[in-house]
Amino acid sequence: MVVLNKIYTKTGDAGETALGNGSRVAKYAMRVNAYGTVDETNATVGLARLHASGELDAQLAMIQNDLFDLGADLCRPDMEKDAESEYPVLRMTDGQVSRLETEIDAMTKLVEPLRSFILPGGSALAAQLHLCRTVSRRAERLAVELASLESVNPAAVTYLNRLSDWFFQAGRIANNNGRDDVLWVPGANR
Repeated sequence: MVVLNKIYTKTGDAGETALGNGSRVAKYAMRVNAYGTVDETNATVGLARLHASGELDAQLAMIQNDLFDLGADLCRPDMEKDAESEYPVLRMTDGQVSRLETEIDAMTKLVEPLRSFILPGGSALAAQLHLCRTVSRRAERLAVELASLESVNPAAVTYLNRLSDWFFQAGRIANNNGRDDVLWVPGANR
């Protein structure tokens, strides 16, 4: 259980922050950028939920919880030392990825195949979900870059890749199952 009885600690005033294993790094470190962008993704999901209801809202709530798991995973380097940890280390799982894939497949059955790219927009919820998609894509790019430099849980990167696909399909669902998607018309304004 997390207990936060003091919000500011002053330990980051010199431009460093603590990772999940206690080590300190610069606040601009690649790992901090990756999990910080996951946190930003979570904030955009919170905005999308203002427009969501029912099953979609419940799925977004699960994604928000997953994103905290993902941040915990990414803030903890040295996967090879997980077994030595005093406490169980929280890592993303293939099961979380599979859940997203199942939900994407279910949404895909409800929409017609695309014959054009779509513009972010349509309904307020769809626009928010497209914002979620683009921020999660940035988080994925940062996690992939981090993985090229340091140890990263492969399920974390895969989850981010599926998540942006999930947001895309959810955006189509939010646009009347794709019937109200705003289609890109190449060269329309020449």
